Amino acid sequence: MLLHSAFYRFTPMADPPGFAAWLRGRGAALRLGGVVLVAGEGLSAAIAGEAGAVRALEAELLQQPGMAGLRFKHNDCGRRPFSRFKVSVKREIVAFGVPGVQGGATGTHVSPQRWRELLADPDTLVLDNRNSFEFRLGRFRGAIDPGVVHFRDFPACVEANRDAWRGRTVAMYCTGGIRCEKTAAWMQARGLRVAQLDGGILGYFEAFPGAADDWQGECYVFDKRIAIDARGRETGTTAEQVFTAPEDAWRLARARRLDPQEP
Repeated sequence: MLLHSAFYRFTPMADPPGFAAWLRGRGAALRLGGVVLVAGEGLSAAIAGEAGAVRALEAELLQQPGMAGLRFKHNDCGRRPFSRFKVSVKREIVAFGVPGVQGGATGTHVSPQRWRELLADPDTLVLDNRNSFEFRLGRFRGAIDPGVVHFRDFPACVEANRDAWRGRTVAMYCTGGIRCEKTAAWMQARGLRVAQLDGGILGYFEAFPGAADDWQGECYVFDKRIAIDARGRETGTTAEQVFTAPEDAWRLARARRLDPQEP
């Protein structure tokens, strides 16, 4: 059985190049595919392969400094989502565009169960913390589109709406949770009351077999599968169907390089 695992951790990394080299070696030995980013602020990854190999790397990661309790979000795959195992060292694991903003504990995380309650509360403002092409493909019911082409444009959206949102609970979500980690503390500092979905969309799908009751459409994933449904199954949607806007031409070219039709 093939298994996909997505995870991240904001934690100080003493030697990002050394940690990246270790990961490359382990990924190759276990014949995994994936995309991993390592930076001084932490780790972000999506990996896939035979289930036993994925779980073996997860077990090894949990023994590394700063990685205890690392959460892995899983879904089964009908084919290999990645052709290779790529580990890159970056300045940030997610680029927010505001200097000095760091991910970490904010006290704003809510469980999938609490998130479901917030979706039913008319006083909640549900904010999609992803790019517009992702929102168009699928979203939580009642969510609003921030209208951004790149994640670094998100702060401008918040600033433009901050006064109107003040006093409401801004319930925010993204694919795996990492983008919300960067925005939550910054939004709190801007005077907003924030609740971020712990584990993101993928964690919600994993927690609730009936997630389709709350989710409309599909969820874009950054691998050969292109999109999954609320049960974590590949949908058959193509990159050409997702990237239709002129400003997303570069994303279409990147997706084509993944060769999504390859078995």
